[in-house]
Amino acid sequence: MSSHSSRWGALAVLCAVIFLDALDVSMVGVALPAIQHDLGLSTSSLQWVVSGYVLGYGGLLLLGGRTADLLGRRRVFLVALGVFAVASLLGGLVDDGALLIAARFIKGVGAAFTAPAALSIITTTFPEGPERNKALSIFTACGASGYSLGLVLSGLLTEIGWRWTLLMPVPVAIIALVAALKVLPRGEEERAEGGHDLIGAVLITASMLLLVFTVVQAPEAGWTSLRTIGSLVAVAALLGLFVLAELRMRHPLVRLGILRSGSLVRANLGLLILMGSYVAFQFVAMQYFQNLLGWSALGTALAFLPAGLLVAITSTKMGDFADRFGTTKLTIIGAAALAGGYAMFLGIDEHPSLGGLVIPGMLLLGIAFALSFAPLNIQATNGVHDDEQGLASGLLNTSGQVGGAIVLAVVSAVLTSNGATLSIESLRSAIVVSLVLALVGVAISATGLRVRKPVAVPQEEAKVYETV
Repeated sequence: MSSHSSRWGALAVLCAVIFLDALDVSMVGVALPAIQHDLGLSTSSLQWVVSGYVLGYGGLLLLGGRTADLLGRRRVFLVALGVFAVASLLGGLVDDGALLIAARFIKGVGAAFTAPAALSIITTTFPEGPERNKALSIFTACGASGYSLGLVLSGLLTEIGWRWTLLMPVPVAIIALVAALKVLPRGEEERAEGGHDLIGAVLITASMLLLVFTVVQAPEAGWTSLRTIGSLVAVAALLGLFVLAELRMRHPLVRLGILRSGSLVRANLGLLILMGSYVAFQFVAMQYFQNLLGWSALGTALAFLPAGLLVAITSTKMGDFADRFGTTKLTIIGAAALAGGYAMFLGIDEHPSLGGLVIPGMLLLGIAFALSFAPLNIQATNGVHDDEQGLASGLLNTSGQVGGAIVLAVVSAVLTSNGATLSIESLRSAIVVSLVLALVGVAISATGLRVRKPVAVPQEEAKVYETV
């Protein structure tokens, strides 16, 4: 175990990287109109500037998490961070839309390996309990803050030039890489027991990539089109083959028994709902503020500032709150606040009140993120053996990314169901999707109140981890 000071030094580096990973999910959003104008992209091509990153990130997270367990978390983290930095540089320099999309995809692949490796380094470096909860609350606060503040930074940087939204992470990633070489514990390079499940890796990666690709393309191709239905059938077939393969493998990529953990399943569903509903809401809000109300990119970004600041200020305290109140109660309140924020935005019209609607609604969403993000990460990793921490974090991050892609696709279909004309009615209908999901999140979180305290089961007997 590392010394106290070195552990917290490593945490600082990991926090900087997860901030960048989350930042990149949202930061390019405000810059899209400028990118489209400069590179001459069509609307269908433009969406892939965002979707390319999500495709690489969400499609490879499970592989990234398990690779960190098998090849060494420190080693995987350093290599992936280097890839992330190079792809960021290329994305900011290219003058071709196809090359930009390719760079965004590679950048997403880098994030798919850094995110679960970083989380598993924390959970194997800090002992389970108050110290780990505090570390996780700080780590997830940086992730949530990066995502929440991404739009704000994007608005500021786009005023200078859209390329800065892509180049800004480069120096930060390089500094973090140099620091990581010095402060990350070398003991984390020890490999978990087991071999390489190549068949499982190919099947789950292919299914996740095809799923994300399908749901992103579904609004354009049509949800009932032969192409979409055929792709979804193929996804189901690949997942079925994956399950069969994992049941037969001696050292599977994903040990299916880990899903017997009620807290891990609740955490995955909770993050899927949190990220899915908010990514969709963010897209709707961008359409509302910029296209319907005519707000500037910076003005739109500043509308999200209250939520981002609230998350940045309060999230670091969530570890203490989790110790005192338990993660289940926090996630229930967080999901309720999420629903309340969406419900407020159902009152949108052509002249929204900043003090009566926009700011209070954003604050409720900030409360939701602050109360939910860290507790969900704690729920997903508590009780999981060290050699499966990368797997658990990979599952959790996959839920968030795939959830964002799926719900965004559904909301896009709702917005365009009555034609290309944007209206208050279509925006409200789209927000209802996020509201319904948030209410489902309240119900799912509440099931954790009925769970009894677990009885420890030796890993060699069952490797079943039940946590509250």
